[in-house]
Amino acid sequence: MSSRRDHLIEQYAADIKGKFGQTPDMDLLTKVTIGLGPAIYNMDSSKVSGTDGAELETVKKNFLQKKLGLTDGPLLMEGIKSVIDTYGVSERNKYRAVVYYILAKHFKKESVYN
Repeated sequence: MSSRRDHLIEQYAADIKGKFGQTPDMDLLTKVTIGLGPAIYNMDSSKVSGTDGAELETVKKNFLQKKLGLTDGPLLMEGIKSVIDTYGVSERNKYRAVVYYILAKHFKKESVYN
């Protein structure tokens, strides 16, 4: 594993602890991070804009529905918004890996990564 990725995973873990008050499951966090591929190294794609409706829709379609296999419905966007709110509306760096990790936990879909 690259030291750069290790460093990012440590940052993500710190956010999970600090912003969400959870002890991160490092195995799951690592798998979510690896699943994002090179996107984690790109300034833009490594983060989620909590105020961009189109982006939140993409998170819903590509992650919750395609990756986690969830059925579309109002609960999906409610889940995304609760993660964004907990992360902190004023927090500019909402890491995609953290958002996806928390969503996988929120919807109890950790098994997708096993």
